[in-house]
Amino acid sequence: MEGQKEIMVQTKEWSNPTAAGLVALAVASFCFFALLQGEVSANAKPLIGCWLIGGFVVQVIVGVLDLKGGNHAGGNVFLFFSAFFMLASGAEMLIGSVLTVDTRIDGWAWLALSLVMILWAPAFFKKVNILSFIVLAIIIALPFIAFKDLGYDLGVFAPVPAFALLIAGLLAIYLSAAIVVNNAYGKKIYPM
Repeated sequence: MEGQKEIMVQTKEWSNPTAAGLVALAVASFCFFALLQGEVSANAKPLIGCWLIGGFVVQVIVGVLDLKGGNHAGGNVFLFFSAFFMLASGAEMLIGSVLTVDTRIDGWAWLALSLVMILWAPAFFKKVNILSFIVLAIIIALPFIAFKDLGYDLGVFAPVPAFALLIAGLLAIYLSAAIVVNNAYGKKIYPM
């Protein structure tokens, strides 16, 4: 209509939340490293449980927003990481500090998650990047964790899952920093 100004409403899409999800993954990885390597005693499990439940909140939000943004593989992985790696593990650590439970069931759960990650891995290896190496490190760690929880003695391989998770955590920290800093400057500051 003449004489009337059109009011333009600008909508901005949400930013990619993956960096926050990677930080939650790094915190969990560092906590598991410390526990698996004996850097902290089993008495730390209730506190680790709290940290994991905090990570659940972050990762479930990241998973939903990634799926909304069309990131099928990443969104689904963040959703099941949030549920099983974060919430279930965190709650179990809290419950296990109060009750005596048969934790061998964890081995079966970790075995299922290991198989899922192994079978989903090609979606993350389509293009080799830092995320590919994070997924690879997690894929290395998970079966060892499953067999350890099933009651098998890992012998000389006992440090493998701890160090694989430490590597995943370190790479997740770097990738999250690259996402945040590169986005802030609108150019590549940290190589990805």
